[in-house]
Amino acid sequence: MTYSPSFAAQVDRLVSLGYAGLAGLTERDFRARLAPLEERVPAPTESVDAAEGRVPWVLVVTRDLIPPEPRVALLRLAGGRKPGVVDRNHGQGDLATYHPLPELAVPHGSAYLLLGVERGEEFCGVRPEDALPVVRGRDRTPLTIDEGIALVTQAPELLVKNRCFMLSGSRRHDRRVPALWIGERAPKLGWCWDGNPHTWLGVASARARTGP
Repeated sequence: MTYSPSFAAQVDRLVSLGYAGLAGLTERDFRARLAPLEERVPAPTESVDAAEGRVPWVLVVTRDLIPPEPRVALLRLAGGRKPGVVDRNHGQGDLATYHPLPELAVPHGSAYLLLGVERGEEFCGVRPEDALPVVRGRDRTPLTIDEGIALVTQAPELLVKNRCFMLSGSRRHDRRVPALWIGERAPKLGWCWDGNPHTWLGVASARARTGP
C-alpha cells in the first residue's frame, strides 16, 4: 500500500481497516462524518513520493472518534504483515494522558486534515527539546499522536529504518515525547526523553491543520 493524494482513497483505506466499526458507526455514517473535509483538500501541485519523507496532506481521525490503541494495532510497515504495537513502557492507559500542546490549536471533532507533512529526518541526532524551537521558527507545527498514526496508516512507506520520527506535539506532565519507530519488524508507538537525542529518530512536522 502506498500513499494516495485522493480523499476518496484515504477514506476507503480507513473503511477497509474497519474504522467504522471501531467508531461504532455504519460504513455509511462513517463516510458521512468525514465527507465535509473533502472540500478542504488542497489542489495537487506536484507528484508525490512518500518514500522521500513528505506528503501534501493526510486525513486524521482523532481520539474523539476512536482511541489510539486500536488504531496503532492496524498499522503495518510497507510490505509488512505484523501489526503495530504500543510499547510496553507506555503502560496501561498511558496514551490517554498525552494531549496536544495548547498552542497547536488542533481542530475539534472527529477528523481533520493535516497539511504539508514532513517526516523530519534532518533532526535525527538532535534532542527533541532543541528541535522544537527550530520547527516553530519555520512556522511549522509538530505532529501529535493522532497525526502520527494517521500518517503511517495512509503512507506506511514513511516509516523506515533510521527514518522514524518523534511526535513532539503530544505531551503530558513530564518530559516524555511519544515517537513512532520500528520494533521487531512492526510499527511501534513508544516514547523518548525530551533531552535525549537518537540517531534514528527525527521530529515530524506539518505546515497547518484544517477542519470541516
